[in-house]
Amino acid sequence: MPKKASTPTALSSQFRLSDFDKLAVLGRGSGGTVYKVRHRETCALYALKVQHYGDPAAAAEADILSRTASPFVVRCHSVLPAAASGDVAMLLELVDGGSLDSIKSRQGAFPEAALAEVAAQALSGLAYLHARRIVHLDIKPANVLASTAGEVKIADFGIAKVLSRAGDQCTSYVGTTAYMSPERFDPEAHGGHYDPYAADVWSLGVTILELLMGRYPLLPAGQKPSWAALMCAVCFGEAPALSDGVASPELQGFVAACLHKDYRKRASVADLLAHPFVARRDVLVSKCALRKLVADVSSECRST
Repeated sequence: MPKKASTPTALSSQFRLSDFDKLAVLGRGSGGTVYKVRHRETCALYALKVQHYGDPAAAAEADILSRTASPFVVRCHSVLPAAASGDVAMLLELVDGGSLDSIKSRQGAFPEAALAEVAAQALSGLAYLHARRIVHLDIKPANVLASTAGEVKIADFGIAKVLSRAGDQCTSYVGTTAYMSPERFDPEAHGGHYDPYAADVWSLGVTILELLMGRYPLLPAGQKPSWAALMCAVCFGEAPALSDGVASPELQGFVAACLHKDYRKRASVADLLAHPFVARRDVLVSKCALRKLVADVSSECRST
């Protein structure tokens, strides 16, 4: 009798890479590749992230993910022993809808109801992480995943940090420049350090605005995102004005609260969870809108 596919459970180090069949490539980056894999014995599906050449960031990411257990953060089931190449392989929860960036690439701008659900769940993930002194430092559409069940999960902790104390400031300026806050982009203007929790809020604000507009929002459409252009836009420019026809007053206020250039005046995660855009959303409507958006993309992917 054939074995029924099971729900993924935590795997011990006794599992090997050879126990899994690669089904598809989910993504490639400079440091490695993410595969969709199936465990031969249980038929359970996972995402396998293989970081090449013993990248120390991979070990740090695995350590951070081992500390987390939240429905709003992608789960790491196991770190698998790799070949003598020094590769690090992490067996991750498979989130079937892919990244918000890939959804945007296929569907364009997100409807506001779906955005409210993305914001609410991403904020819940940040609240969980920040309560454990973990800062992500690279929130962007490519690093937030969504499922066909309407779940949103923060992923890719390659440059995340665990702070020694809750009020610690940060001096790390590694990350994706387009989503960096002004104080990370221009550290000299802010005393060489910054509040990393507020930096995550800025990045989320840019992410939400990008999903609303269907393109990177801080530069004119079609402009090349050079370092100089991004610095001018992030540190000195203003976010695009949103009219009532484009976004509700609640969404306009939410984005403005995230994108305050002075990090000391920027809204906190707790503030944003209480913001009307999130707190007063119709959960059934917003989750349904997100599920439909992801399902439409998944259906399109299967047909191509």
